[in-house]
Parts: sequence; C-alpha cells; structure tokens
Amino acid sequence: MKTRPRELLFLAQRVPYPPDRGDRITTWNLLRRWLEDGHRVRIGCFLEASEDEAHARTLESKGCEVFAFRIHDKLRRLKSLPALLGTKPLTLPYFRHAGLRKALRTSLAARPVDCAYAFSSSMGFYFLDLAAELGAARKIAHFAELDSDKWAQYAASQGFPSKQVYGREARTLLAWEKKLAQVADLNVLVSDVEERIFKERIPGPATVVLPNGVDLEHFRPDAKVQKIAHSVVFTGVMNYHPNVDAMLHFVKACWPALRERHADAQCFIVGSRPTDEIQALDGKHGITVTGRVPETVPWMQKASVGIAPLRIARGIQNKVLEAMACALPVVTSPLAAGGIEASDGRDFVVAEDDAATTRAILELFADEARANAIGAAARAQMERRYGWKAVLDQLDAICGFDR
Repeated sequence: MKTRPRELLFLAQRVPYPPDRGDRITTWNLLRRWLEDGHRVRIGCFLEASEDEAHARTLESKGCEVFAFRIHDKLRRLKSLPALLGTKPLTLPYFRHAGLRKALRTSLAARPVDCAYAFSSSMGFYFLDLAAELGAARKIAHFAELDSDKWAQYAASQGFPSKQVYGREARTLLAWEKKLAQVADLNVLVSDVEERIFKERIPGPATVVLPNGVDLEHFRPDAKVQKIAHSVVFTGVMNYHPNVDAMLHFVKACWPALRERHADAQCFIVGSRPTDEIQALDGKHGITVTGRVPETVPWMQKASVGIAPLRIARGIQNKVLEAMACALPVVTSPLAAGGIEASDGRDFVVAEDDAATTRAILELFADEARANAIGAAARAQMERRYGWKAVLDQLDAICGFDR
C-alpha cells in the first residue's frame, strides 16, 4: 500500500539520469521509486557536461523540480586549493556552490519538505548550510562509500607529494563526515562491511544498510549470444582513478601470462572517458578499449569472464553486480567483492593477488562447465538479493514516509 505523497529534497553530485555510471545507477533508481510512489521531488545537483542540460530537462518532464548548476572540474579544483592553508577538506569548496545554496534556500522557504535525502557526504554538507531552512525535515545522509576512507586508500597507493595531500584529505574529511553524521537523522550505508567501518570511525549516530541493486531485466544472460573464447571484460568510467589503476596494473601484471597461455586471448575495457594511458592500450596484445558504448550488456554477454581487479574500492561495485546478473563468472579482488553477499567459489571467485587472479582466469578458461556453473549461481544470487524492487522496499521507512 502506497503512502500519501510527500515533499522531498534530493541532493546528488550529478544529475541523477541517465543510469550510465555507478552513482547515477543508484540515484536514478532512488528517484524512480519516489516518483512511482507519487512523491514530489526537488533535485539539487550539478551539470558536468553539456549533455547534462538535456538530462535535467528529462527529469523536469517527469515532474521533478530541478536546481542544476554547471561546474567545471579545473575551476572547482582551483577554488579548492586555498583550503590547503586551513583545516577544511578540499572536497568542501569543490561541491559548495553559492548558486545552488541560494536556490535551495529560496525553494525551502517557499515550500518546506518532509525529507531531505543527500547522496554522498559531499552533498550532505548542505544540511549544515541549510539547517534553518530544513527545520524539522527528516535528514538522510547516504554514504555510497565512506569518502574519507577512499582518500586514505589513495594515499596508501601514492608517493610524495600526492600521498601527503590525499592523507590530509582523508583526515579532514573524516572530521566533517562526523559532523554530518550527527546532524543526519539516519545514515545509510551500502553494506554490512561499510556499516562496520562507519561505526568504528564514527560511533554513535543511527545507521541502516541499503545495498545497491541491479536491474535484472536489463542485465541478463542471452543464450543466443556466442561467447568469445578466452576473453575478459571490465566495465566502468575509465577516467575514474580506481578503474584506471586497476586496468593499468592488470595489463602489466596479469595479461602477459594470459596471452602467453592463450595467444587469442582478448581483453575488453568498456567504459566512457578513457584516459590517454588507457586509450594507448587499444589494439595492442588483444586489448580493445571501447570508450563510451550505448550498452555494456552485449559486452558482458559475449565475454568468457568478468574481471574486477580493483586495488582501491569501497561500497558495493555495480560493475560486479551487473556482470553477475548477466551470468558471467567474475574474478574479483577482495576489495571489489567487499559488501556483496555472495560465496567465493560458488557465486564468484575472489583472488587475493595478481598470481591468484591470473590462475583463476586460466582455470575458468579451461573449465567451461565450472564457468557456466558459477555464472548461473551468480545470476541466482542476484535474483535472490539484489533486484532493485526488493532492495528499495525499505525506502519509505528510511525516509519516514511510512508513518
């Protein structure tokens, strides 16, 4: 039974449409659920590219009120630099926008909301700026990942001076995440693992787990598609540092041994905005770099093995859920597998290091029956646990709309 329509403010780093990358997959599905349930949604977000204007207009056509402001990465980075002289994280001025703050204040003064929902800590910081305007509205901070911990991982993987800058960001951002968590009525984490880390570092505030989901109708196997023997696929936005780091390392540490064993082996790197380093791999040693594609599903349906060799990761990796939903046997690092309720060796293969990754892929290449069995088990686990409808059944309770 649906609850009565409510007023909701939704804050997201990017326009929550289309669902073509990790964060937008989640934000779009949250938004779609609210709209299907008849709630009235105002969106505060940023435009990163010219096409985002059209995406914002699409959301307006669906009944949303959208406050979207253009940000330019280089300019926002420059604006963040003075923060190095103080104690605030660089993230704060990067996403703090006077135009968005003013528009939200005006809107909230004219028409209060029942709930304010911020996706990511960087947008949750607007709760601190808009405390008076939000008043008694229920405030939900959705930590898609604990950003301070991600920066700590960056620091651990870098040398001077990046190590010092990233380490400083991890420390200062954690202090602000603590402030946000205290202000929020409820803090949403994406897995039991994330919730445990959150409680260790920010004890006290109320938490709940709301995992990422997967569109089971869209991401599905197709028995009519011929598999390409000895092929692996990786999907993701390819200017995102953890993805770039993962594939550059995989190509250097694992791919030569795979090509030595199978001269016809192919590696598909599928995703938008490949960096120059990633693009340089295209056409060499069986590697294909696609750039942006209309759909990632066909690439996962025709590959033999999915890979997620991330060395920096937090939250739940949508790329792993999507590959598993396509009944693709996935070889994943422990970090990329973290938070996903699945069994190593049954639903996917968790490889601890480069040697284990190479060995696991070769074994799946050699044993088609086992690869098919893992793929089938992966699909079944996605159907049991990660369909969006089941995942979001608790969303009204989280927002306080079931009262």
